[in-house]
Amino acid sequence: MERDELGGWLRLTLTPGVGNATARKLLAAFGLPDAVFRQSMAALQQVVPPAQATALRAEPLELAALLELTWTWLQESGAGNALRHIMVLGDADYPASLLCIEDPPLMLYLLGAGRYISNAELAPVDKAQTATNFIANSLLHSVAVVGSRNPTPQGAANARQFSKALGQAGLTVVSGLALGVDGAAHEGALESLEAGSKRLATVAVVGTGLDRVYPKNHLELAHRIAQNGLLISEYPLGTPPLAANFPKRNRIIAGLAQGTLVVEAALKSGSLITARLSAEQGKDVFAIPGSIHSTQARGCHALIKQGAKLVESAEDVLEEMKIDSGPLFAIDSIAVDDDSQRAESLFDTEHALLEALGFDPVGLDALHARCDLDTASLQAQLMALELDGQVARLPGGLFQRLPLV
Repeated sequence: MERDELGGWLRLTLTPGVGNATARKLLAAFGLPDAVFRQSMAALQQVVPPAQATALRAEPLELAALLELTWTWLQESGAGNALRHIMVLGDADYPASLLCIEDPPLMLYLLGAGRYISNAELAPVDKAQTATNFIANSLLHSVAVVGSRNPTPQGAANARQFSKALGQAGLTVVSGLALGVDGAAHEGALESLEAGSKRLATVAVVGTGLDRVYPKNHLELAHRIAQNGLLISEYPLGTPPLAANFPKRNRIIAGLAQGTLVVEAALKSGSLITARLSAEQGKDVFAIPGSIHSTQARGCHALIKQGAKLVESAEDVLEEMKIDSGPLFAIDSIAVDDDSQRAESLFDTEHALLEALGFDPVGLDALHARCDLDTASLQAQLMALELDGQVARLPGGLFQRLPLV
């Protein structure tokens, strides 16, 4: 993309009162953005109201600075093996699956996947084309893994291990780089990569500009994704973490992936938005069941009642998506299973307290009722199990048994 063409697209996105829907109408009527801005007021008013036509005739004050920032960012493509590329609506390499969603983004900023382009003799434009073809092929076999920002320890473990298993089966894991389940999903997908593999491990769809990382404690994770996967945003460089942007980006997560797995979610979780959008697009929706006493399981239970497929292992997801797992199940599959023999293989049952804890979050009063221990002994044993990594302390004075990994 040439600098002037980039400037036209940025101007269109910056014009006050012109959102994606209006921009698509203008592009359908006049062609590329440069052609839109050459139109007379009379011509523009045939497509948009007078206020929007007037706005289109005035160049946004922030355009020059944003164009310089974006152009400089693009010229650094390849530094540190990270591809930097911008796709625009109508490009041949624009993800076909996003054309089917209700509100396809006008522009997509891409960061990563550069290490998959090994031919140093390719021109930058050819490298970008090779990379975007590779990305498109990878997304043909992908699954979104989403869930709570505040998962239970079991929920975080499920997200990580399901994603690792799905990655080992050859799927690209798509998520949103948020705290909790998203971060665990990206970590599991990255763990699935074998040395020398050129598979696209994971895609993070973010709610900021790609020159920022949110949350800050995912900075190192974002760098690893840029090396072994891909970060995508529809937002211009410099865009801060605005609350409204995160639910909006969920349509891209659902649009890119071939199905959505919800690990844990409350009833009003943004993950349910992703699941709904995925279902509306005719894609598979999967949900992992949890404790009936956990608020973080209620969203998944609601999805299951509405027709989502209940899954107990990564194999369930692969079977539904008709993907041959091959040698996959040498790895650990997670199962929500009350079979006592399996429970004994997953958990250390040496301590009677672990048996009393069960598999759901539980408070001290309930534990007192289940085992014959005084308060001091009970708290001492819980502390020992917590230090040993077998028990987690949850908000509200609750405790939960952890899987051994």
